[in-house]
Amino acid sequence: MNLRFFALCLSALAASAPAQDAAVKLDAQAALRDSQAAVGRTIADHVLLDRRESAVPLSRFRGKPLLVSFIYTGCFQICPTTTRSLSDAVARLSEDFGADTFNVVSIGFNQPFDSPQAMRTFAKTMRIDAPNWEFLSPPLPAVQALTDDFGFRYVATPAGFDHVLTVSVVDAEGKLVQQVYGEQFAREQLGEPLRRLLRNAPLKRDAPLADLIERVRIICTVYDPETGTYRFKYGLLIEIAGGVTFLAAMVWFFALEWRTRRRLRRPPGATRPTLARAE
Repeated sequence: MNLRFFALCLSALAASAPAQDAAVKLDAQAALRDSQAAVGRTIADHVLLDRRESAVPLSRFRGKPLLVSFIYTGCFQICPTTTRSLSDAVARLSEDFGADTFNVVSIGFNQPFDSPQAMRTFAKTMRIDAPNWEFLSPPLPAVQALTDDFGFRYVATPAGFDHVLTVSVVDAEGKLVQQVYGEQFAREQLGEPLRRLLRNAPLKRDAPLADLIERVRIICTVYDPETGTYRFKYGLLIEIAGGVTFLAAMVWFFALEWRTRRRLRRPPGATRPTLARAE
């Protein structure tokens, strides 16, 4: 009976997916348009907190190119993957140009949960201790203005947030000069704009918006080529529910087996022993 109940719950979860899917999604084209519209914008001097809870104005990073990545520490799949990929690219870029020629910041946008302590733990988990890489937390009232400045858009979903995976390249004067998209970052993707900035050479223009949409992966979503939209990965939730169901079923099975064996070992007519009471 319990196994049937678990199966019915799992079926209900799968059946409810299409209705929820229509309610929660990020408009990929609009998100990319906003991202591209930010190119050429001088970023305001927002003040954030570092991992030691010290105030850090973005103007502190002026004078060198800056790579900016938005993350949220509660993400268990995509944000860690993109951060590791960025870490590998940064290590190679440091070999190419020198770690003292550019800076990197990861900004936690899910406030108040992406606190300085959470960012410190995230950096430690990612094993990132590069001297030119900082992890910052904006105050909650500043999140909207900060993300607007960078053209960064996100939408809350049942499993976290949908957002465009991007690293924003900011020049030494604080102007956003290029958006680099994707889940994996090759050395040349970030090396080419860095090299041009360090040489004061003009940057190449980004690809057309239609091409960018084909290359950008949105967190926790999959692209449906038939509808041209992104849909939520309910398969992940179903896999988790299936694993929990299987574990619960196994526990229930072994509990029943243990009770059955215990009854068979008890002699017929036997009663449970009682403790003698001292008079």
